[in-house]
Amino acid sequence: MIRMNKVCVVCIGCWLAASSPFAAAQIYPAKSIRIVVPFAPGGATDLTARLVGQKMSETFKQTVVVDNRPGAGGVIGADIVARAAPDGYTVLLASPAEIAVLPHLQKMPYNVDKDLTAVSLAVSTPLILVIHPSLPVKSVKELIAFAKSRPGQLAYASAGSGGVQHLAGELFKITAKIDLVHVPYKGAGPVMADLIGGQVPMFFSGMPPSMPHIRAGKLRALAVTTTTRSQAAPEVPTMIEAGVSGFDISNWFAYFVPAGTGLDIIAKLNEEIVRALKLADVKSKLANVGADAVGTTPAELEKFVRAESSKFAQLIKLSGAKATD
Repeated sequence: MIRMNKVCVVCIGCWLAASSPFAAAQIYPAKSIRIVVPFAPGGATDLTARLVGQKMSETFKQTVVVDNRPGAGGVIGADIVARAAPDGYTVLLASPAEIAVLPHLQKMPYNVDKDLTAVSLAVSTPLILVIHPSLPVKSVKELIAFAKSRPGQLAYASAGSGGVQHLAGELFKITAKIDLVHVPYKGAGPVMADLIGGQVPMFFSGMPPSMPHIRAGKLRALAVTTTTRSQAAPEVPTMIEAGVSGFDISNWFAYFVPAGTGLDIIAKLNEEIVRALKLADVKSKLANVGADAVGTTPAELEKFVRAESSKFAQLIKLSGAKATD
């Protein structure tokens, strides 16, 4: 009986050790990881998640699943992660919309500061103003003249109300003094399908989903939205070079986990995400479509998000943009 009791004590001790948060972090990941992308497949966020997710899967020896949950400008997907168990198995790859823009426009089902924890900035990319080739313009100057001759008749698409593409369109309206109609979609993928099909004439697109169609002649690129040209399309001028002064806006994607996730788990995720982003083939594939791989510490991402949130808040106030536009 005494020997049996000792065995039981040892077994219980082992079970308690294995079930402790520290032990859980030590064996992480012990099952598949879900990367929630809050937009439809085919966009820049989706491409980034799949490239990095493949490398994570190889290192962790666990399946990394990309789960597209579009809707409400990214809020549906972000809320899924905010409400998930803080165990490192549900990760958000967010865009500016659900982190730094929409909180200034509407009541949110989650609090970015309280419900989500930063892991790493993933990529930064300019937006690129693209139009369907049937639109009879070859430059931003001609586009502005065309829009002014048809006030309220020319539409621009976005990947969702309150997103960075939406704000780029609103900034264009302000700076060029033109009247455009906003048409929101549930992600860049559906926009691309309609843009190529001619159902919508223009879009401030992320570069990754648009570059293959630009090179194939299915879309015409007029300008990039940052102050410097993109290495992926050096022939395309900036909006400022094209005559729209003060135009500077970029897109980015960053990884977050539910608040309360263990620091050891966050450290492991951060280490692997940053490692993947530094791989030559990942950097090359992203650069080929106009996205710059970044990779940061959680603290650096937190500081970056605060600055972006302040910038977008000022733009929203200036433009009068609404989440329902």
